[in-house]
Amino acid sequence: MARARRFGRADENGTVYVSVRGTEHECGQFPDATQDEALAYFARKFDDAEAQVALLEQRIAAKAPAGEMRKTVHHVREQVAAHTMVGDLVDLSTRLDTLEDAIRVAQEREREDAKKHRAEQLAHRTAIVEAAEEVAGQDPEKTQWKHSSARMAELFSQWQEHQKSGGRLSKTDEDALWKRFRKARTTFDRHRKAFFSSLDETNAKAKRVKEALIAEAEALSSSTDWGETAGKYRELMDRWKAAPRASRKEDDALWARFRAAQDVFFDARKTTNEQIDKEFEGNLEVKEQLLAEARTILPVKDLETAKKRLASIQQRWEDAGKVPRAHMRRVENELRSVEDAVKKAEDDTWRRTDPETKARSNSMLSQLESKIADQRAAVEAARASGNEKKAVSLEKDLATSEQWLATLQASASELG
Repeated sequence: MARARRFGRADENGTVYVSVRGTEHECGQFPDATQDEALAYFARKFDDAEAQVALLEQRIAAKAPAGEMRKTVHHVREQVAAHTMVGDLVDLSTRLDTLEDAIRVAQEREREDAKKHRAEQLAHRTAIVEAAEEVAGQDPEKTQWKHSSARMAELFSQWQEHQKSGGRLSKTDEDALWKRFRKARTTFDRHRKAFFSSLDETNAKAKRVKEALIAEAEALSSSTDWGETAGKYRELMDRWKAAPRASRKEDDALWARFRAAQDVFFDARKTTNEQIDKEFEGNLEVKEQLLAEARTILPVKDLETAKKRLASIQQRWEDAGKVPRAHMRRVENELRSVEDAVKKAEDDTWRRTDPETKARSNSMLSQLESKIADQRAAVEAARASGNEKKAVSLEKDLATSEQWLATLQASASELG
């Protein structure tokens, strides 16, 4: 208000004036209000405009994108020209002039940065193409095909990723580079296909290696040493994966034989496990009865009794032994849920009796009650001054505080 009085005034009718270089201009009128309230209304408009200017100055200093800043400058300048607020309009106008100059500089810098970025992206995309051309230009007889295929696939992924996130090139540059890249890939694929078409001996060797693996798998298929034999089958699978591939048709047939030998062993192990599970069905019945007993503990009413009953159930649970694997997780989870409920009841009991928790709750209640008293006084003061709008707003804040107080009081009663 002190600053507002330096640059403006309000008459008894609520009309507000701003002084600019010694000349008064009418800002507007704020009827049904005191002179201070009317002046403060138009001073707040100046505060809002000044805050927008300050934000732009900060953004310019931080080198934020300047694209939309001119609109804000123009909007504030219109307000200054229309004399719709009370404050130092001369200083604000000067700051707007400085901002416009800074925005011009920032936009020029952004254009230069964009130009530099496009040049960098073109160079990056060109480097990908040149690397692909280098891979495609290798002597097919000396090429390490696995490594080179991975490298070409990596370059293609880089090309795709750069198209998505690296920024767009001009259509001319984009088309020209893509033609070169596509030609390199086509050449590489043609050389690779020609090379592998001559690998009949490699296919024959792959067949011999996998025939030997199949013989080992078939020899193990009748074993009943479940653990050790399963490990040997995993080793055989690793060796199978590492073996060279034959032709697609032969490799599929060899795999079918290898898998059939494994299936004989694993099917037999499954049958044996099912028999063992059947033997454990009696244990399952015992544990189902223990679960039914455990459920009667909930809800926990007497904590010490609940803990004793649970301890007894846990001991009998261990004595009951294993259950069929299909039910193992379910029954364990159901017992654990009862254990968790008892543990929670124990934690809640501790929380309710913890002196530190009670002290924190009482402190919060005292602070909130004091705040509510202040809010009620503010509401009464606003009504006494005739500011009903402010009183309604303050009553909303008061209602929120009273609701929060009721919640805290309920929590405090639980702790008591």
